[in-house]
Amino acid sequence: MGHKAGFVNIIGNPNVGKSTLMNAFVGEKLSIITSKAQTTRHRILGIVNGDDFQVLFSDTPGIIKPAYQLQESMMGFVKSAFEDADILLYMVEIGEHELKDDAFFDKIKNSKIPVLLLLNKIDKSNQEELENQVQLWTQKVPNAEIIPISALEGFNVKEVFNRILELLPESPAFYPKDQLTDKPERFFINETIREKILMHYKKEIPYAVEIETEEFLEEEKIIRIRSVIMVERDTQKGIIIGHKGAALKRVGVEARKDLEKFFGKQIHLELYVKVNKNWRSNQNQLKRFGYNS
Repeated sequence: MGHKAGFVNIIGNPNVGKSTLMNAFVGEKLSIITSKAQTTRHRILGIVNGDDFQVLFSDTPGIIKPAYQLQESMMGFVKSAFEDADILLYMVEIGEHELKDDAFFDKIKNSKIPVLLLLNKIDKSNQEELENQVQLWTQKVPNAEIIPISALEGFNVKEVFNRILELLPESPAFYPKDQLTDKPERFFINETIREKILMHYKKEIPYAVEIETEEFLEEEKIIRIRSVIMVERDTQKGIIIGHKGAALKRVGVEARKDLEKFFGKQIHLELYVKVNKNWRSNQNQLKRFGYNS
């Protein structure tokens, strides 16, 4: 057998566990995970290498009906995941009955490439419910191979990975064998800060936020980072900062701890908050933040 390589793209509704699964495959925290919907905004590549294989996993935003320009761009990332996939991982959770977009659902049902339908969160169900769900999805997506999993508990994750290796096409590696992702360091800094905001702020605040790292200076023993938290309105700026700066300080402390683990070095992190009015609906701003609008 020769060398195998290919793109394995994970799609599904918001909050079904796509990011948890990709991080489990890669063994690194590349995608941020929170209980809020629309946590993933970009298409994030995680690369798993072996002597005779390279699997290129893509975590994608949860499928939604877009309400503004940013969400249009997020759904553009999902669309691109259909176009270059060698294998599709269509992820659903126990109790789910449909994808939130009929056009995407039709693409899955009519896919010419292998589709693994991963029935996630089975640790929250019983045998009868599981059997009913398998039957339901067998009827809905007859072209898919159904595998019950728990991404969080690691149940059947290795089995899914082994099945992926069987289905991968023969191909040389697409990326150097020591590469973990296609994203630059600043991307993971931005995402780590955004994760803490998703965790600690309510309602619209997390969705009105974008992070921009303006400075990344790596010295022998320390990395110095200066990042700006963009919000859409002055009132949001006040909420992010909090009373006497306490809320912003908490975000900074928690993000710094995670970044020290990620980079394996001491981190000095400075955070600032700026108003960037209506950036989510501004084509130029979206382009600047890496969204293909």
